[in-house]
Amino acid sequence: MHIDIITVVPELLESPLSHSIMKRAQDRGLLTVQTHNLRQWALNKYGQVDDYQFGGGAGMVMMCEPLASAIEHLQKEKTYDEVIYLTPDGERFNQSIANQFSLMENLLVICGHYKGIDERIRQYFVTKEISIGDYVLSGGELAASVVVDAIGRLLPGVLNNETSALTDSFQDNLLAPPVYTRPAEFRGWKVPEILLSGNPNLIENWRFEQSLERTKTRRPDLLAD
Repeated sequence: MHIDIITVVPELLESPLSHSIMKRAQDRGLLTVQTHNLRQWALNKYGQVDDYQFGGGAGMVMMCEPLASAIEHLQKEKTYDEVIYLTPDGERFNQSIANQFSLMENLLVICGHYKGIDERIRQYFVTKEISIGDYVLSGGELAASVVVDAIGRLLPGVLNNETSALTDSFQDNLLAPPVYTRPAEFRGWKVPEILLSGNPNLIENWRFEQSLERTKTRRPDLLAD
């Protein structure tokens, strides 16, 4: 999979994409992530990519021309399955969307900044608008890191145990069950006996029941879906 990211602050993406599972995915050649500084397509020598919004009001807006030039330049090199804009008013990102994205080959991600991007870019270039939650960040870079991480870990061969991703929270609209590790007893707090039974069928049923109960208690909205 290949993911291109357009940003005005590429430095914000360096650390999240250079360590742990994302580093492993890229080292194994399973994922390629390239960041592109929008200022490469700036209007002038000062690196201008934003301007005041028509109609007045606080906050600068990312301009049409640099963004259109960047997108069209990248589209000459690749055909994108989706051109994604990260915005608070986009569709709420969830595991189902991450699963869908993980099956694609090429994605282009646009990180908003300032007051957002000119609406015409959204109308004529963007194919998918995504929000990671009902709050506002300083820019789309942190949201892009979240989306790339959620997608990247689903790619075959990235996780050492590929079945791990299948039992994550939200995969079946259920939260993950409680997990335990050694020692079996700590300060008198014991691991449930069934997990020590060695009976995989009983353990699997217990985990499902725990997932169901935890979801009912903490996220009943998932069961409604």
